Amino acid sequence: MHVSAFAALCPAVTAGTGPQATPHPHLALRSDPAQAHSRPCLRSNGHPGRGVSLSFTLPGDARSAFIGRTVVATALEAHGLAPYVWPATHAVGELVAVTAGMSPGKELYVSLRHRDDAVRLLVWDQHPHHAEPDLATLCETRRRRALWLLAAVVDDWGGEWGCGEAEPPQRGIKSWVELPR
Repeated sequence: MHVSAFAALCPAVTAGTGPQATPHPHLALRSDPAQAHSRPCLRSNGHPGRGVSLSFTLPGDARSAFIGRTVVATALEAHGLAPYVWPATHAVGELVAVTAGMSPGKELYVSLRHRDDAVRLLVWDQHPHHAEPDLATLCETRRRRALWLLAAVVDDWGGEWGCGEAEPPQRGIKSWVELPR
């Protein structure tokens, strides 16, 4: 798959030297509706509105945002948390699309939790640490600017969001959103 200059948001990842996004067989668009898969079926744990705990891995491809939105919406609806569907699906879609653009072709980890009357989303990418401070600052600035729509949705909902380097021994960047009731 061709990686455009837009796809690699990090200034250190270029089409010629950085990781290349690879096509993922499960993300292929199908023109025949008979081939389309139905939405995932998630069952409630018997405690509507409490105890959602879901983690999954996605390919580092902008098309993964659709999968993330579908899984999060289905999980929230299955657990009686339909009021969170709109902001949470927007948030996960933005986080997955931007993190995939920061580290094209590398897997992303997504976590959804509902605790203490708040939904928490985490997207962890494998973006490398930049040793040069100017490059690190530029990269962080591009990530935050790309998340302008996420910031607007979270602010409108009265929530919080942020991103930062993962704690050792883990590597990469963790971006998170908290949406209160």
